[in-house]
Amino acid sequence: MNRLQALNPETTTGKSKELFNGVQAKLGTVPNMMKTMGASPAVLEGYLNLSGALSKGNLGAKMGELLALAVSQENSCDYCLAAHTYIGENLVKIDGQSLESARKAQNEDAKIQAGLEFAKTLTSKQGRVSDADVQAVKDAGFSEGEIGEIVGHVALNVFTNYFNNTAQTTVDFPTVAALV
Repeated sequence: MNRLQALNPETTTGKSKELFNGVQAKLGTVPNMMKTMGASPAVLEGYLNLSGALSKGNLGAKMGELLALAVSQENSCDYCLAAHTYIGENLVKIDGQSLESARKAQNEDAKIQAGLEFAKTLTSKQGRVSDADVQAVKDAGFSEGEIGEIVGHVALNVFTNYFNNTAQTTVDFPTVAALV
């Protein structure tokens, strides 16, 4: 049961309505997470701005979705696991095995795996990574800018994971439960 209520985009007014209209135009729908974030236009706008900025980064959509899955699994966020599995499969065209493996911070590509492991480490250590953790991701071929983007993706996903776990947002994607 929801702890925070989703707004109805049809009856919402003001800044939230404006943001909902933008999401609707881009996605064709307003997902429940965004409807729930809309209770605070600042929260929704902050999410949309950081998400939009990161989408223009060097890591690309595929890596962004894989990172989201690794972080969402670490934080046991069923909403985000469902959303990013759906987006990864249907919009970014990532194969099912890669999506499943990302939840375990695994990938056949050594560079991608190093990035996923770094994201998992960032999450589990709450950002307090060691010199060796940073060196490992550098050694895998990530530039300092790309490492910054991984940190950005982790921060964005921790935010959405915590938001959805707090709100108990109703999942409006095909259900995917956290691995035990």
